[in-house]
This record gives sequence, structure tokens and C-alpha cells, in this order.
Amino acid sequence: MTKMNQPTMNKTQLIKSVFIALLIGGIVLVTAVLPAEYNLDPIGTGKLFGFSKLYVEPASKTSTDLKIQKLTIQKLGSSVDIIKPIEANNPAPIEQYSMRNDIITIIVPAGKGIEYKFKTLKYGSVKYEWASENDQVVFLDFHGEVKEANPPKDVFYESYTLAYSNNMAGTFTAPFEGKHGWYFKNNHKEDVLITIKLNGEYKLFDS
Repeated sequence: MTKMNQPTMNKTQLIKSVFIALLIGGIVLVTAVLPAEYNLDPIGTGKLFGFSKLYVEPASKTSTDLKIQKLTIQKLGSSVDIIKPIEANNPAPIEQYSMRNDIITIIVPAGKGIEYKFKTLKYGSVKYEWASENDQVVFLDFHGEVKEANPPKDVFYESYTLAYSNNMAGTFTAPFEGKHGWYFKNNHKEDVLITIKLNGEYKLFDS
């Protein structure tokens, strides 16, 4: 009984096989894996074969930085011991401020809060929209302060909206003459850029 010789792979064939495997792996990486997993399409095959459609944008890393607290009625506006000024009862003017449009950008520093306000007369109407860059969620208090002849140290303010958000839009009718706008609090570890768009009967503080 004779033994059959088993085929053996010499060094040259082994190197050739490894090279072919690496070549195939590289082609798969560039044509399919990079477009589908990392949204990278260096030679256009991801778009050509539809692999780019498989890419899913990762969740924002900054979302874990948020310190979110439940928002309640008790957190709205001034404390109960601060009386609403009598100026809030003044009648509305015959004419409102002229209509205008503005786009404003502000930076809310990491871990801090800032305010941005505009001026309106009583019953002035304003449409607004704001959004954060890269969809970072911030805390906001949309509120107003009555125009007073001699404002005290602790002024009265009325909150219209408390929320955590990255974008809001709406229409606002001022309940009294004064300054109205947003307090934004940034609980992230990096600065947040916010773009505000206004349209309506108002004035900016630098105009």
C-alpha cells in the first residue's frame, strides 16, 4: 500500500496567498467598510454601490454632560415675594416699533450661562427661532422684565418657557413693555454657539 503525496505549499505560494488575501481585504475595506461604518468614500464606491446609505451618525458625545433637572411650575419667574410692578398695567401704545429682521450669534461658555434680550412695547409681536450648533442641548428660560422708572435690585421677571432643547421657534406677544429674551445655561464641557433669528416689532439693545 503506497502513500499518496499530500500537496505542499512552498514559500512563494504562501507569500502570494497572503498578498492576495491582503489585497482583497483592502478592496473590501475601501469600497464597503469605510463608507458604511465611517462615512469615508475615498474612491466613490460607497455612493456607487449604496454602502454610504448604511452609515448612521453616532449620538452626540456631549449629551452625557447634561445635568437635567425636572422643570416645574414652582421654577417659573420671580419668587413670590417680588411684586409685579405697576408699570406692567400701563396701556399699549398707539404705534409699535417698526418691523425688522435680525440674525444674532452668541457663544455660551462651557459650564456657564448668559442672557440675550430685545426690547418691545406692550403687545408688540415677535417671531423667533434659535438653534445650537451641532445640536447641543442647553437649558433655557425665555422670560421678560417690566420696564420700570426706578428698578429695584431684585427685579420682577415673568418666565414664558423653561426647557432643555437645541432648537425652538415660536411667536411672542409682549404682555408689557420691557426687555424679553433668553437665559441660556451650558452644562457641556465645551462652548456652545447659538444662532437667534428675530422678525417683528422690537428693538435690539445696540440699536
